[in-house]
This record gives sequence, structure tokens and C-alpha cells, in this order.
Amino acid sequence: MKRFIIALLSAAMIFGVCDVQAQSKKKKSSSKKKAPAPVVVEPEIKTVELPYNSNDCIFAIPLQVGTTFGPTTAPDGAGRIQEVKADKQHPNLFEYEHNSVWYKFTAPYNGDLEILIYQDNVWDDYDFLVYKNTGAYFSNNVIQNKQLPVAVNIAAIDSNALAAEALAAADGSKNNRPAGQGGGQQAQGRNRQQQEETPVYVAPAAPKPTIGMRVDAKEKMLTKKNTGAFIKSIPVRMGEEYFIVLDNCSPNGRGHTIEVNIHVDAFEPLVLFYDYKAKKYVDVDLIILERGGVGGERPIVKDQHFRGGRVKFVPGFNYTLYAKREGFFSIYREFNSSFFMRDTLMLYRMNRTEKGTIFQIKDVYFDAAGAELLPQSDTTLMNYVAMFRNHPDVTFMVKGYVQSYGVNPKADMLLSLDRAKAVKQFFVKNGIAEERITTTGMSQNEIKRMASAALDKGENFSDVKIELIITDMK
Repeated sequence: MKRFIIALLSAAMIFGVCDVQAQSKKKKSSSKKKAPAPVVVEPEIKTVELPYNSNDCIFAIPLQVGTTFGPTTAPDGAGRIQEVKADKQHPNLFEYEHNSVWYKFTAPYNGDLEILIYQDNVWDDYDFLVYKNTGAYFSNNVIQNKQLPVAVNIAAIDSNALAAEALAAADGSKNNRPAGQGGGQQAQGRNRQQQEETPVYVAPAAPKPTIGMRVDAKEKMLTKKNTGAFIKSIPVRMGEEYFIVLDNCSPNGRGHTIEVNIHVDAFEPLVLFYDYKAKKYVDVDLIILERGGVGGERPIVKDQHFRGGRVKFVPGFNYTLYAKREGFFSIYREFNSSFFMRDTLMLYRMNRTEKGTIFQIKDVYFDAAGAELLPQSDTTLMNYVAMFRNHPDVTFMVKGYVQSYGVNPKADMLLSLDRAKAVKQFFVKNGIAEERITTTGMSQNEIKRMASAALDKGENFSDVKIELIITDMK
């Protein structure tokens, strides 16, 4: 018995050693550098409850141009008033409202109207009409058919096309991966700061609209005699108000999502926020305001959990971007879209609110060989003023830089310090407490190393003009 126990213990020890060796091999192999893992960003979907009175024109739901509304609950009934009803003189209207909902919007700029409607159930028979608000007695005129729609899409369902599409989708899902690769990752965006390797960003597959109005459509109108999905866009002008009445003829139907856009020669860069320390994209509480259109300021993005996506910017408009996230410094940017017209990616670096965080600033300008700030620096520095206002517990150091060949290191050292003091003065002048800011310049050794790299190694000078270094968090 004793020999059996000894043999058993020996076997256990041998297997234990083998297991340890296997684990060490596994750990060794796992230490190899892996390719960046793709980051799939899935949208957060919540159903929107349609107000009980949204079946009537006077209670139309306001839409934000460029922002999706929905998915909604199913429209139910025609409301208190049957506003739309076809007659002999006006056959190209709803025969009557079955299960309707009214929407309204104001065009923020000139362009071509696009309407995209995503049905929860493609077999539902959704129709829509578009009316231009002509002012007084508008809804009464609609009821009496004195006010006619400017766009009509009341086509019948093309059952054969839907069936063919369903079969193709079912067959394709077996062999194909979903689309949606974010195309902006290879672009050279102005805000792109990719000194370190970033993971691949993969956007979710975009759903296809079921019916609507598009600039590339051919039909100007779809009546009951037609089958089809999209009608051609109509031109709209800044400040004009329009109403959309959407009706589902199918009983016991389902809801929908609707999006209104004004098509112009705009650009839609991919907007992302990246934590370089954790090497991952993060969601932020994001607000982007468009300034200069109807009503002064218009929020084009207002999302507490923005996970990355394309944002439409119109040429010549001014924009304000504000992003925040717990544990990170907020980002505040003011810009004119014309400066970003060639960018397909706007990548913002999220810096953690911790001691030692460094902000490198390039777009700061001084007079030639001097320390006087030039006016073109104001926009960049005001972005950081806004950031430090939102973090009053932070103290920081301003460090100035110069480009030097080492001819007079002492003079260059003093110049770099004077530049830092000029930036500090700008912050104090714009409301940042003086006691929160210290200043420093380059040391003579730093200047000599820079000169040596430029002269002996042929390296280019750094284009960093100022660094803001977090020194403490109260």
C-alpha cells in the first residue's frame, strides 16, 4: 500500500511539472504582439413611444434635420381629425388616414430634401405625403384639399420585389459578412493623432431604408397605380417649414424610423474619440452645434453615449464641438467646416484627468523670433481655456518651445520661457486663475540636443510650440 501511495504521488508530481511547462509555453506564445483587435460599435436602440395625439397635424412631432427619430411604436388610428382624404378632383392622396403620424421640420439651409423611412416590417404598406406650410389656416386648407402636397408617395407594395429581396438576403447571410467597415481609418484627417497603433474601427452594418425620397430617384410621384419605393427629391430653402404625414394602410402593423436630410455638397467625416492609454475607442457625451443657420444654433449631434459615427458638416458653417467623459478632460472645439473639407476622419484624443498628462499644442503662433502671441492663436488657445474652466480642480504648467540651431542657447532658453509666459497671460486674461498656472521653458541641454539632431542627423524640428502639463489635481 505504501509503495502504491508513493507511486501515485510521483505520478502526480510528473503531471504537475508537465502542466506547469505547458502553461509556461502558453504564456510565452501569448507574449507575441498581436494585430489590433477590431472594435465593433453597436448602436444603442430604444423604442420611441408615439404621442397619442401625433395622428393630427396640429400636434405634429418636430424632427431634427440629420437626426434619426425612432424606432417608434406603431401608428394607431387617424386621430381626432381626418385631415387627408382623396376625392374625385384630388385622387392622388390617401383614400383616408388609416394609421397615421404627422411630423414637421424647418430647413436649416438650402438644398434638396431627402426622407428615409425604415419600416420595422417591410410588408407593412406605408405611404407618405409632404406639405409645405403656407402660414395661416394651413391645417384647415389641408382638410379641405385647398392645400395640396408638394410630394406624393402612395405606391402599392411590390410583393414580388420584397419576396425576391428576402430570398437574396437569406442566401447572402450564409456566405457574406455584414458590411460596415469604417472607411475613414486610412484617411489623413486634420485631427488624426496616431503616434501609436490604434485598433481597427468597424461600424455596424447600416440598415437600408424601405421607402422615401432621394436625390438619385427617378420618379417624381408614385401613385396608387405604381409600385416603387422612392421619389425624387425636391428643392427647399432655408427657413421653410414642411409637414410629413406618414400612414400605414396595414392593420396591426408595426413601427418605423424616419430621418430627414437636406442634401448639399457637404462632407461626412468619421468622428471618433480614442483613449491612447487604454488603446481603445470610448463613447462620450457629445454635443455638436451648427451656428449660422435658422435659429442661430442647431444641435446636429446630441448623444450621451456617442460611440463613433459619421457627422454631416455643411460648407461655410461654424460649429462648436463639446465632448466629455468621466475621468477624462473635456474637449471643446470651435471651427469653420471649410477648414476640414478634405478630412474623412476626425480623431480626438481623450486625455485622462491625472497628474502628468501632457497636451502638445502646434497651432500657436508668435511673431518672428519673438514671444508676442499672434491673433491666429486665439481659437486654439480658447479651446483649452474652455477645457480648464470645466476642470477647476486642475493646476498645470505651460512649457514654451523654440526651434534652435544652438547658436545662442541661453537666448533661446529665455525666449522659450517668455513664450510660455505669454500663453499664461492669455489664460489669465480669459478667466483662468493665475495661481493655477506655472511656466517653464526649454533647458540649454534640450536646446543643444535639438540643434545637434537638426545639424548632425538631419532631423526636422518638432512643430510643437507649447506644452500644457498637468501638475496636480486638487
